[in-house]
Amino acid sequence: MTSGTPVVFVVDDDASVLKGLKRLLCSAGFTSETFASATEFLDRYDQNAAGCVILDLAMPDFDGLQMQKALTERGSVLPIIFLTGHGDIATSVQAMKAGAVDFLTKPVTDEALFAAVHTAIQRCQALYRAREETAIIRCRVATLTPREREVLTHLLSGKLNKQIAADLGTVEHTIKVHRARVMQKMQARTFAALVRFAERAGIAATPPAES
Repeated sequence: MTSGTPVVFVVDDDASVLKGLKRLLCSAGFTSETFASATEFLDRYDQNAAGCVILDLAMPDFDGLQMQKALTERGSVLPIIFLTGHGDIATSVQAMKAGAVDFLTKPVTDEALFAAVHTAIQRCQALYRAREETAIIRCRVATLTPREREVLTHLLSGKLNKQIAADLGTVEHTIKVHRARVMQKMQARTFAALVRFAERAGIAATPPAES
């Protein structure tokens, strides 16, 4: 879950840059917090906050790419905007491949910075919505009985009711009942929706039997 208004976290070892960016972001209506190092940010930031990170690339204790990797390892969904005066093409490609929203070089125009921040915040909010939706789907999966879950995995393999009944040693009518309950508990109106929900929950189809 997210907490409150999106926050733009600014991480830079230059105090004048932190002060200037905070003032600029405030003038555009953004809420921001500043950090003088990657270590300080990783120790103090709210892991439940929505927003984005404006991150300097070259910092003495822990550079921007290292911090990007650390956030990824923590499962953070905060998008990163690199803002640096020491960038090169190879580094920018590396940062973008690792998921950065943008790679801006100083000095940057206000318009370019604001556009990148808007894009990053929208991405973060979309990621949080996806996480919350996945959590809801997993809660629905948890309501299935062991037999219903077994039927679900067989359904995902594309088998007919009578085939599932044969595999599970029961009758077709019983499978129809289980199937209806699975659809109801998963709140799936169509089979296609059921398949999508199962994929979001990480449920795999029963592999086909060896001939």
